[in-house]
Amino acid sequence: MIIDKLYNEAVKFGPVCLGLDTSLDYLPGCIKGKNLSNGEKIFKFNKEIIDHTKDLVSCYKVQIAYYEALGLDGMTAYANTMDYLRKVGKISIGDIKRGDIAATGEMYARGHFEGDFQADIITVNGYMGEDAISPFYKYIKENEKGLFVLLHTSNKSAVDLQDLKAEGKEVYLHMADLIAKWGKEFKGECGFSSIGAVAGLTYPEEFEVLRDIYPDMFFLVPGYGAQGGTGKDLSRVLKKSRCAVVNSSRGLITAHKNKREDEGYVEEIRKATSQMKEDIVKWL
Repeated sequence: MIIDKLYNEAVKFGPVCLGLDTSLDYLPGCIKGKNLSNGEKIFKFNKEIIDHTKDLVSCYKVQIAYYEALGLDGMTAYANTMDYLRKVGKISIGDIKRGDIAATGEMYARGHFEGDFQADIITVNGYMGEDAISPFYKYIKENEKGLFVLLHTSNKSAVDLQDLKAEGKEVYLHMADLIAKWGKEFKGECGFSSIGAVAGLTYPEEFEVLRDIYPDMFFLVPGYGAQGGTGKDLSRVLKKSRCAVVNSSRGLITAHKNKREDEGYVEEIRKATSQMKEDIVKWL
C-alpha cells in the first residue's frame, strides 16, 4: 500500500509536503535568462529544488494547473518532474482534483496512474459520490496508488457549502463518512487507508475533530504558511497520531525572491523548508 510508504516517509523525514506549484514568476533570474523553453526552465527549477530538499520532506505535490497553462511545453515539464521524483525515490502527489463517472473517470485514472503523467497519489473530487471514485480502485489494489479526496478545503468560500448542516451535521462530515467507507478495504499495515482526505489547516480545531472521529484516515493538509497555518496549530493532532502530511507551496518555492537571483537561490528554498519542518516537529 502506498499509504505505508507515505507514512514511513513522514515519520523518517518529517511531515512536510513541498508543493511544486511552479509559476514562471517564481523563477530566479539565473534560470529566466537561460536559452531554454519555459517548460525546460520550470523543470530545471523543480529538479534543483528536489535535489536540495529531498532529505527534508516526505513527498512533493505538483499542481497540474501551472503546467497545463503552458500547453504542451508545460505538460512535458509536469511529466519530467513526475519521472524525476520516481527516479530519486520520492513520493509524488498529482494535484489534479479530477472527478467524473463511468468511462471518463476511467480515463482520468489511466491518465494519471499510468504513462507520462503517472503519480503515486492524486487528489480527486468525491462530491459526485462513489461513481467518481470507484474508477481508481483497481489502481489502488493492483498498482500501489492512492487518493486524497477533497473533504474540508482551506478556501474562504468553502463554508458556503461544506459547513451547511444536513440531517444534524455539516456536509463535510457526511463526506468524511463516505471517504471512511470507501477506504475500508484499502488499509495498510500502518493502520491508515490509501484513500485519504484533503483537510485544510484554516480551521485547526475542526482538523482535530476530524482526526478524533476518523482515526484511520490520513490527511493531506493545505493552509500552512501563506494561508496562516502554523506548526503549533498541528501539534494537538500530530502528537496523537502521525496522520498527515502538511503542504506548503509558494511559501517555500518563492523563498528566494528579493534575496537571491543567482545559483544560490535554492539555498534559500532549502532554508525555508528546513524552518517549516522545524516549526512542525518541535511540537511533537
